[in-house]
Amino acid sequence: MLMRIAQRVLLTIMLGVAMSLVGMAQDSSAKQDMHSAGQDMKSAGHDTANAAKHTGRATKKTAKKSGRAVKRTSKKATNKAARKTRQTSRKVENNTQPQ
Repeated sequence: MLMRIAQRVLLTIMLGVAMSLVGMAQDSSAKQDMHSAGQDMKSAGHDTANAAKHTGRATKKTAKKSGRAVKRTSKKATNKAARKTRQTSRKVENNTQPQ
């Protein structure tokens, strides 16, 4: 009878130790998961910041390009209008001179 009680006590102690070891393993696993989740959030934040920087640079480049194109087109149109005005004024001058 004493032997059975000792076996039960020993079995109970072993089960208690095993359960506490499982509990500690789960606790450290949860900490690792939380650390991993935190690192994932940091990485996502950095990726978002880099994407915003790239978008800003692309917008700046496109704005410069289109601004230069507008300037070039405006100059062409202005010069063409001035050239046509000179041609027309010469025609008028030639037609109004006494012969």
